[in-house]
Amino acid sequence: MKGSSLSLEIAEPYAQALMSVSQSNNLTERFGEDIRSLLDLLNNSPELREFLSNPVIREENKKEILQRIMGDQTHPYLRNFLMLLVDKRRIAFLEQVCEQYLALLRQLTNTVLAEVVSATELNDEQRQSVIDKVKTISGAQAVELKASINPDLIGGVIIKIGSQILDASIRGQLRRISLSLGGV
Repeated sequence: MKGSSLSLEIAEPYAQALMSVSQSNNLTERFGEDIRSLLDLLNNSPELREFLSNPVIREENKKEILQRIMGDQTHPYLRNFLMLLVDKRRIAFLEQVCEQYLALLRQLTNTVLAEVVSATELNDEQRQSVIDKVKTISGAQAVELKASINPDLIGGVIIKIGSQILDASIRGQLRRISLSLGGV
């Protein structure tokens, strides 16, 4: 269901409502931080994702788990929003709602999401270099990096900004050389 048009259709109004609440209370960044933490948790815990999306599990149990996970650090408006998702039986779309909220937040703050794949983990200097390059290409004020590692790249990076892909990997360079030699 992840990424389907139906889930987007369901998630979008909830994300917009959450954005509206966060803007009217000047909490957009705070909600963004909490939502990023929640997404990390969902991505690292398939059990939690399955628990929340399981229709057999009672709403009270889902609320209790969410209360424990979110704790007192999370703003009450966001906690109440999560309880609303449970009540409306939309908690299965939590991941999509969170992703959509972050997309709206990036749009609001003129931030682009750059997905970076590298052969090894990027150090701070390399991360900053990628951020600077993405800012130049996109004209955005800020860049949110989503980094992953793929040792098959041998070296270099692949940067994806929206639908644009920049392949500066050694594997990509070797492939381009191979194609050009094959055409000779």
